[in-house]
This record gives sequence, C-alpha cells and structure tokens, in this order.
Amino acid sequence: MSARAFIAIGILIAVVLCWRSVFVVDESEVALSRIGEAPPVTYGAGLHLKSPFASVRIFDRRLVTHAYAGESFLSQDQKPLLVGFYLRWRLVDPARYLAATGGDEDTAAARLAELVRARIREALAAAPLAADIAGGRPTAGTLDALRASAALLGVELVDVQLQRIELPEEVANAVYQRMQQSLTTQAQQLRAQGVAEADKIRADADRKSAEIKADATRDSQRLRGEADAAASAAYARAYGTNPEFAAFSRTLQAYKSSLGREGDVLVISPEGEFFKYLHSASGR
Repeated sequence: MSARAFIAIGILIAVVLCWRSVFVVDESEVALSRIGEAPPVTYGAGLHLKSPFASVRIFDRRLVTHAYAGESFLSQDQKPLLVGFYLRWRLVDPARYLAATGGDEDTAAARLAELVRARIREALAAAPLAADIAGGRPTAGTLDALRASAALLGVELVDVQLQRIELPEEVANAVYQRMQQSLTTQAQQLRAQGVAEADKIRADADRKSAEIKADATRDSQRLRGEADAAASAAYARAYGTNPEFAAFSRTLQAYKSSLGREGDVLVISPEGEFFKYLHSASGR
C-alpha cells in the first residue's frame, strides 16, 4: 500500500474521530456521555467535545403530558368508578432516568401512571361513593408522595389532575333511581309539612276571626244597649215634660206600624181616638 493511501486512511480516521468527538445539544435537550463503567457526564445546551469512544444519549427535557381516560377503580362501598387523569413531568436527572427507565419516555410514563393509579386506588377505597365523586384533585400529601416516587425515576412530577370521576352507565342508572326516590320522599315530606303548617295557619286565622267577630258583636250589643237606654231616657224626659207630645209620638208610631207596608188598608171610625190627629191636620 502506497504512502498516499496511508495518508488518506489516516485523514479518514482523524475525520471520523473528530466527528465522534463533537456533538451538539439543543436548548430543549440534555446529553449524557459515558465511557465503560466510568460515571456519566451530563452536558447542557451547546457544542461539546467528548472522547471518541464515549457513548452519548440525548434526552428531551421539555414538559411531557400524558392523559389516561376510563381507568376503573372501586370505592369504599365497592361501587365501580371510571376515573380519567393526566400527569405532567420533565426530566431532571438524566443518569437516574437512564438507569431506571433505560431512557425510554413510554416506560417512564407507564411507571408514573402506575404510581398515580396506586394512589388513586388507595384514596378512592378509603371513602364512600359520594365523597369520591365530589373529589377532583389529589391532596398536597398525595402529591408530595408521588413527587418523591417520581424523583427515583430521575423526573420531576409537575402536576397530577383528575379530569373526571363518573359511574359506569349501569351503575349510574341505579344510583339515579335511588336519588330520584330519595328526592321524591323528601318532596312528599315537605309537602306534608306544608299542608300541616297551612292547616295550622288556617285554624289560627279562623280562631282569631271568631274572636274578633265575638268581640265586635259584644261591643255592638253593648253600644246598642247604651244607645237604647239613652234614647229611652230622652223619651222619658220628653214625655214627662209634655204629655201631649208623648201622646202624639205614640200615635205616630201606631200610624207607622199600621200603614208601614205598601198596599196596606186601614178601616177606622173617624170619630175614634186613633183618628184624632188626622182630623187636626185636615182642620188646619
């Protein structure tokens, strides 16, 4: 082999070694370089040099979101629930992440989802159905525990949200029927209470009305009696002072009583006492 061939091979080897010694890391990535059993070296964004014999793994360190819908769990009273949730995480420790998941995002997501499922299963099993449905977000203690477990995978668990908690259709129908029956019973009880209150109010009103009428009747009778007594006293004084007026008044009262109705006919003798004042009126 000629010297020129050796030079060309040398240049080629040098180019390959230089190419393997240089790598670029994007701003949204992080790199991990390792030679044999030596501790790995982490690289941030930029152009970097490494040993041509070192292997480099580049990982995405942007926020990752995974959603899970229709996960089945049981409540404390053994009622099935369908729970949907999502989790958000990002890479913080490439070496630990590589050791725990092999650097595979799907593996990391599956491990995190299983941690979340275990916590949700534990929380739902500790409460009855109504309390589970009313919930919507893991407690601070649960989040702290999940984040501690996620840190063992080399990632930071940013957020966990329960998107929906609902019953399967067949269970929901039975629950709705029980709720309807309960509401119907409550409505009947309220209606019965309303009728009883209405009867009580009506009875109180009738009693007060009767009392008011009785008081009014008593007062009117008393006033009428006092008025009659005053009238009688006035008549007595007038009659005592003028007997002729008394006779005249009694005669007018007799005329009124005898001729008080339309169509009445009175037959009397003109010379009688009853006709005396009529004679006097015509004579004038």
